[in-house]
Amino acid sequence: MIIVKDLHKSFPMGEQTLTVLRGIDLTIERGELIAVVGASGAGKSTLLHILGLLDRPSKGTVCFEGQDLFQLSEAAQAEFRNRRIGFVFQFHHLLPEFTALENACMPALIQRREAEEVRQEAIGLLKDVGLGPRLQHKPGELSGGEQQRVAVARALLQKPDLVLADEPTGNLDTHTGDALFALMRELNKARGTTFVIVTHNDKLSAQADRILHMQDGQII
Repeated sequence: MIIVKDLHKSFPMGEQTLTVLRGIDLTIERGELIAVVGASGAGKSTLLHILGLLDRPSKGTVCFEGQDLFQLSEAAQAEFRNRRIGFVFQFHHLLPEFTALENACMPALIQRREAEEVRQEAIGLLKDVGLGPRLQHKPGELSGGEQQRVAVARALLQKPDLVLADEPTGNLDTHTGDALFALMRELNKARGTTFVIVTHNDKLSAQADRILHMQDGQII
């Protein structure tokens, strides 16, 4: 589904340049669940941001089903990102004044999808992730694990081809983190959604289809 070739990323740091990615080559098959591991500063999050069109490479290509994504206009990239990629971050970025249901619906409503259709899909997803009784609860009334489950439902509501998760269990206790990872594994199998998950948790990464070890901006 995705072919990455000779991916480089550098950032200017005054008179110097910080090189974060150094020639990444990677193929991601549809339906895989991939864990990306490595020490802090290895380039894991930068790779995820480029795959999600949140940042541009300094050099190299990211092809999605044969389309070089960085040859698209910025507007086309934004459209692609919103419709085909879902994001789950360590900090779930829920809006505190809205309920779990409203938070899950928000991105789809911003895209002007039909409101009742979005609402019904969101209810189904929130039930799938075990939050059926908590639809009308606001984030402050939910545990950390429940909030992260809302974030997962929000990411999946657009029926993305690819979900990118950056340390999604990083702020959760061991039991809750295990349960969230098991949920993503279950959704990956049931829906065929491709997941790329950055994690420091060796126990969780061992359950992935494939583990990518990063070091000094390269996959080793």
